[in-house]
Amino acid sequence: MLNIVLYEPEIPANTGNIGRTCVATNTRLHLIEPLGFKLNEKALRRAGMDYWSDLDVATYIDFQDFLEKNPEAKIYMATTKAAKVYTEVQYEPDCYIMFGKESAGIPEEILVGHKENCVRIPMVGDIRSLNLGNSVSVILYEALRQNQFAGMSLEGHLHHLNWNEL
Repeated sequence: MLNIVLYEPEIPANTGNIGRTCVATNTRLHLIEPLGFKLNEKALRRAGMDYWSDLDVATYIDFQDFLEKNPEAKIYMATTKAAKVYTEVQYEPDCYIMFGKESAGIPEEILVGHKENCVRIPMVGDIRSLNLGNSVSVILYEALRQNQFAGMSLEGHLHHLNWNEL
């Protein structure tokens, strides 16, 4: 099972979208506090996260707590400061892919300790970054592709379609 790690996420809608993606891909979500929102039932309902009960999610009080509870974790860190593109690494089936908070990313003091596992999504120009939910989807689906989309439905079926009506 792949793992997505959000370092101090600030925007509930982004975390909600990422949570939905994790449910759809059987990916575990790890949230490193502090969060920019509350994870109570009322807040989740207001954000339209009715699938949250289906999500495999863990929370941690800080990055050190995350490391202590996941000592064997192979962590890739998504950052605009990386030298490698996200497609240049081989994602293990149980690896962790970490993303920073919307306003500042992953702190450099954390990045320097994992420099060889930092990856970036290529962009044109001086745009700061992609939306957090989009970034998670891009890299997560590359990791899933590399692992042959293990356990996922690979084909869909059209129902009750009359091709003459098209």
